[in-house]
Amino acid sequence: MTDVPLLGLFLTLAGLLLLSAFFSGSETALMTMNRYRLRHRAEQGHRGALLASALLDRPDRLIGLILLGNNFVNILASSLATVIALRLGGEAAIAIAAGILTLVILIFSEVAPKTLAAMHPERIAYPAAYVYTPLLKLLYPIVWTVNIVTHLLFRLLRLEVHSAAGNALSQEELRTVVTEAGAMIPERSRDMLLAILDLENATVEDIMIPRNEVEGIDLRDSEEEIIAAIRNANYTRLPLFDGGIDNVVGVFHARNALHALLEKGLTKEHLREIAREPYFVPEGTGLYQQLMNFQRQQRRIALVVDEYGDFLGLITLTDLLEQIVGEFTTDPADRISEIHRAEDGSMLIDCGISIRELNRALRWTLPTQGPKTLNGLILDYMEAIPEPGTSLKLFGHPLEILQTAESSVKTVRIVPRAGRRLPRTAKGAQAD
Repeated sequence: MTDVPLLGLFLTLAGLLLLSAFFSGSETALMTMNRYRLRHRAEQGHRGALLASALLDRPDRLIGLILLGNNFVNILASSLATVIALRLGGEAAIAIAAGILTLVILIFSEVAPKTLAAMHPERIAYPAAYVYTPLLKLLYPIVWTVNIVTHLLFRLLRLEVHSAAGNALSQEELRTVVTEAGAMIPERSRDMLLAILDLENATVEDIMIPRNEVEGIDLRDSEEEIIAAIRNANYTRLPLFDGGIDNVVGVFHARNALHALLEKGLTKEHLREIAREPYFVPEGTGLYQQLMNFQRQQRRIALVVDEYGDFLGLITLTDLLEQIVGEFTTDPADRISEIHRAEDGSMLIDCGISIRELNRALRWTLPTQGPKTLNGLILDYMEAIPEPGTSLKLFGHPLEILQTAESSVKTVRIVPRAGRRLPRTAKGAQAD
């Protein structure tokens, strides 16, 4: 080293510091890359993404290679700085050189490149992959030896080393990704994706039409009453009873009944003929599972029963799809509105509305683990049937009871807080 000019030593030291910055920055870039974006680019055939993805399949080898190179150049830089210090100021300058080198490595070879890599990982990771791929093949015996020793050390310490394949997102993590996507995903699409995730946390009870609101045809009625009921029905598919709602014998399409009426007259026997066998589902069935069941059974309507086989309510494919895409109907006049906006800006709400529908319509967060309707939630909260005019604060939302019955709350009013407007939303009852 005594024959090498100081300028050459300084240039070599600068080159080693640049290599150290490369190793430090590329490590951060490769480890902080969006793995799903990387996979997408790799599937599109991007060469750098393919190489980076192959390297990240075995992160232990990649980290071993990077640390091997980084430590080698840092130690070499330290030795070179010592030589320069001895030639410039003797042994007394070694401590000063060590301090200066530490500061230079910290700023220019660690903090600065890692910060830049964290801000723009793809710009650094893809070019670095072209360097590391052949370098890994060249230094593989050394990297393999280092990894073997490391794994033996982990085994002695009884530590388990998990594969990088376990990077799948949980449902809540996926929800966070979708929520924070911002402008990358349109708001409408984002709401639909979140609604699909919500299907896993809800059951048919949450959106079914309760039995007291189900429209149907009873075979015990006269033929004139049956024909009048079909003509005035709000829905296209109707359950067929025989002696009461607890004895459902089929489900028929009102259009088929009207065709039969026009062709040969509608009788009770004709109704039984055109009715399809009822499709029952247990009350705890998840919405996602029920969506699959509808597709598998090629059905559009299901009857919900409890563990004793008692009829609880009715759920349609339209109701279920509305949980994903929002409310839709062919004719708004066919839908009974459950939320009405008053002239003073307040909202009148039918307490038969489900908690899930109310949360979606007003963007509230009322608990869904318990009562399924607003009426049930109010009764559970007050533990009594309130009198009209009673005001309460239900989970932070002020309500005024407007109308009650002997066993339920019928209507409440929501008054917007000062400086806060209620959503311009009106949610209706079941779809046909």
